[in-house]
Amino acid sequence: MQVILAQPRGFCAGVERAIQIVETALKKYGSPIYVKHEIVHNQRVVSELRSKGVKFVESISDIPDGAVTVFSAHGVSKKVESEASERGLEPLDATCPLVSKVHIEGRKYAKKGFEIVLIGHHNHPEVEGTLGQIPGTVHLISDVEEVDNLVIKDPDKVAYITQTTLSVDDTRDVIFALKNRFPNIAGPDIKDICYATQNRQSAVHQLADQVDLVLVVGAQNSSNSNRLCEVSRDRGVPAYLVQNSNDYNPEWSVNAEKIGITAGASAPEALVQELIERLKQHHEIEVTTMTGITENVRFNLPPSLRKAS
Repeated sequence: MQVILAQPRGFCAGVERAIQIVETALKKYGSPIYVKHEIVHNQRVVSELRSKGVKFVESISDIPDGAVTVFSAHGVSKKVESEASERGLEPLDATCPLVSKVHIEGRKYAKKGFEIVLIGHHNHPEVEGTLGQIPGTVHLISDVEEVDNLVIKDPDKVAYITQTTLSVDDTRDVIFALKNRFPNIAGPDIKDICYATQNRQSAVHQLADQVDLVLVVGAQNSSNSNRLCEVSRDRGVPAYLVQNSNDYNPEWSVNAEKIGITAGASAPEALVQELIERLKQHHEIEVTTMTGITENVRFNLPPSLRKAS
């Protein structure tokens, strides 16, 4: 059996930066370190950090006064920032710079008096943070059908922004519908779409053309990991999301001659390698990596941590 690894796959620069922020904070300040929400959506990462003395909380009120605090890669609302300030906390912000860029664009449009349409998934932490970062009216939609139901005061003063873990393909139809209904709608340049999301989905497009089955390593609550499964299925190739190697069911690959493996942007490479070892228990396999984009993006740590890294 041939196993083909997607390229690129796994950690993106935003996730790497967020994890490095927590690990560097541990090195500089010692434990415990408190993190608002899971630093990234991966149980292996969360468990390993927890074992080092990181405490994950969902409410600022659960953090002791003066404790070292980190905001997760998904970003937080202005309300959360205010609560932290009122508690005397000085959080280390691990928000992905691409998410922060969306916040800045949203506030720019709001300052000009635009109503804003946010394309994203309801109840996703990034979306909740973005909604809470932008003053004024923000309409959250996730599909084309919702475009028709939008109530906009001035069709000439409306703009759209998107959740970063949605690719060009994910948002294309919604954006087309928005532009059809609001010809003068403003929005970000295509280059502002998260490079990692687009690259991983494009890789699965290519991978699905070469294999009989796709396995996606990622968490159940990871938006981008779930979408990788959908991309494969949309191309007629069955796909399964596995949180770790124990989730793999040998029955999935009974009739498969070629299996593709990829990983969501929050999944460490160690999980991919463990899945390969699990496959070896059931099949004689040959592992290759498809040709693809090599990502060289790196994001800087906050100034207060750069010397400690």
